[in-house]
Amino acid sequence: MSGILGIYSKDVEKISQMMYYGLYALQHRGQVSTGMAINNNGFIDYYKDMGLVNEVYKKETLDSFIGNICIGQVRYAFSSERIDKKNIEPLVIGYKNGALAVAHDGNIANYNSLRCSLEEMGSIFQTDLNSEVIANLIARAANTDIVEGINEVLEKIEGSYSLVMMTKDKLIGARDSYGIKPLSLGKTRDSYVLASESCAFDTLGAEFIRDITPGEIVVIDESGIKSIFKKQQPRKLCSFELIYFARPDSLINEESIYLSRIEMGKQLFKESPVDADIVIGAPDSGIIAAIGFAEASKIPYAEGLIKNRYVGRTFISPTKELREQGVRIKLNVLKENINGKRIVLVDDSIVRGTTIKRTVEMLKAAGAKEVHVRIASPPVTNSCHLGMDTPNKENLIGANNNVEEIRKDLGIDSLYYLSLEGLLKSVGDKGFCTGCVTGNYPIGKDGVKCH
Repeated sequence: MSGILGIYSKDVEKISQMMYYGLYALQHRGQVSTGMAINNNGFIDYYKDMGLVNEVYKKETLDSFIGNICIGQVRYAFSSERIDKKNIEPLVIGYKNGALAVAHDGNIANYNSLRCSLEEMGSIFQTDLNSEVIANLIARAANTDIVEGINEVLEKIEGSYSLVMMTKDKLIGARDSYGIKPLSLGKTRDSYVLASESCAFDTLGAEFIRDITPGEIVVIDESGIKSIFKKQQPRKLCSFELIYFARPDSLINEESIYLSRIEMGKQLFKESPVDADIVIGAPDSGIIAAIGFAEASKIPYAEGLIKNRYVGRTFISPTKELREQGVRIKLNVLKENINGKRIVLVDDSIVRGTTIKRTVEMLKAAGAKEVHVRIASPPVTNSCHLGMDTPNKENLIGANNNVEEIRKDLGIDSLYYLSLEGLLKSVGDKGFCTGCVTGNYPIGKDGVKCH
């Protein structure tokens, strides 16, 4: 999972500032590194580094970036990728007709097969990035027209992707045929914007126009905007975009993330009511479902956990050590609301169980009489190869234990997961990938190993 952003603007002086604020709005999608590349009169300049948006970009850097097209990324590092400066996007390469910059969100399922083939043809790779394979293939295919080359290459790629790409005169966006990863189009008076989530448009004062259609390639240049449509498959948006990844103020595929999570909470109460004194949410992504649970149950919602706002999301921390350290400093209990109370704790999901186990321990230590946990998604039982980067099955608590075993391990009074039917009912089932909870993925995993 990463956040990507592309801007085509007439305001060449402010485009880097626009990119900064747009990436800042997408920071929740990746916290390891960030980069931006800008078209400056046909040349592509770039700047990228490890860290958060507000840490990486200094005012003098932004002021030095002038141009009319810019793409950027905030990156989450997959467990298979090194935490290395070489693995920072956008990736910028030269090809026959100039330079190409690429930023990618997703995971290419046939990455190993494609990379092996390219290495046999003499390609030398510098990174572990999916985008280097994509860029290499495009450079080989773009003998005459870059858009035709991109279209040809995307027919060979299997997996999940949203892409923003830049040449000397074009901003290009693309979305995989299943629409697994999100991508939206927005517009200001002077600019077109492509972004992983619509919350970036709000930050930039842009109007949300529409979602990029699954299988669509959109090309923006001085003549305006046009689209090319590849063969579309039945839509399979990653269900975890609505459960966890996306910001609640975003629209994805015309669905309000906020309203979807409210409905998940209401459905949780319908499926598993409980007597309690207060309902609390696990910050941040469990809070809205907790509000929905409280509305449906008539049990008062209260703040029970205070989050340190300077700690990132522990699920997307790349190592076990960093995740555990993050949990220890991430949350503190509001004892005044917890002591002597029967608590319903609502969270979006349980993946490894690290965070919620420590949370329950803190609630009990603060005097909670009972802790009943309600999870606004089904158990995660399968490792995802399409962009969620869940651990191997042996590290998934839901894959190796039944609900009663998990309840005992977490030390809680009752545990219930939202049913798959309840989840789909809550989000308005228009086609979702639910492979992490069912094992049924729209695209298989590449078994090739060449390294």
